[in-house]
Amino acid sequence: MNGKKIIAVVGATGAQGGGLVRAILDDPNGGFAVRAITRDVNSDKARELARLGAEVVTADVNDEGGLTKALQGAHGAYFVTFFWDHFSPEKELAHATNMARAAKAAGLKHVIWSTLEDTRRWVPLSDDRMPTLMGKYKVPHFDAKGEADKVFIESGVPTTLLLTSFYWDNLVYFGMGPKRGSDGGLTFTLPMDDKKLPGIAAEDIGRCAYGIFKSGPAYIGKTVGIAGEHLTGGQMADALGRALGQRVSHNAVPPEVYRSFGFPGAEDLGNMFQFKRDFNDAFCRVRDLKLSRSLNPALKTFDAWLAENSARIPLE
Repeated sequence: MNGKKIIAVVGATGAQGGGLVRAILDDPNGGFAVRAITRDVNSDKARELARLGAEVVTADVNDEGGLTKALQGAHGAYFVTFFWDHFSPEKELAHATNMARAAKAAGLKHVIWSTLEDTRRWVPLSDDRMPTLMGKYKVPHFDAKGEADKVFIESGVPTTLLLTSFYWDNLVYFGMGPKRGSDGGLTFTLPMDDKKLPGIAAEDIGRCAYGIFKSGPAYIGKTVGIAGEHLTGGQMADALGRALGQRVSHNAVPPEVYRSFGFPGAEDLGNMFQFKRDFNDAFCRVRDLKLSRSLNPALKTFDAWLAENSARIPLE
């Protein structure tokens, strides 16, 4: 790798990891090389990363030994888990534990762990403001990541905890875009009243992570929150309307209504939006826009993201 520091990226073919891989490859004089870790080195996305210049290796987050081998010789690593593949917080915690142990065994000098708040610190299980899910979680896809923070800290691996934000890409891939009603009009549903939702282009998460790695040890032992913008549901609806060339109304349903929608994960997401609404000041404050832009000067606004992606949003 010509003396460059190798950054290993778990989930390299996904949204966050792919952004980091491309950020490193886009900066050939930045002093870093990238090792893309994926379960399937023969997938189209993995082959494309290899074509762009990444070293592509296979490893599975279920296999601590294989992951340790894949990390050997690397300077640092980016770790992310895949809740929506299996809907299991226990699996997320187990995978994070394997990553932390493998990082320790491989002697990594800097790890970025893509995490979220453990909402039970704000809403204990005994608090009936929102339902307890799966027996011991309030927001399962948040809580397990937040619980795993201590696994990295206690392992002694030099770690930056990276608090991410709502992907605007969810409007394309996760069914969260505007829906067309029986009257033909478009409605964007966000159950947060008039509170602001920190959001970001998924690609920019990886590009902010690259800024952290480039900063050397400055962010080791720190928690860094990132976002592209903080916007209300009404502001997002207005921006969507401008980009789509037709009026989009904001539907601010209560979280309890959102929880009843019945799609897989609806209760989890309803609780998530309620948490972001009820603790909005703290949630937004930790996701500092100025810091995010300092890490990634090309950070996209929602309007900029829409300019590139609005045509891809399915309007059902």
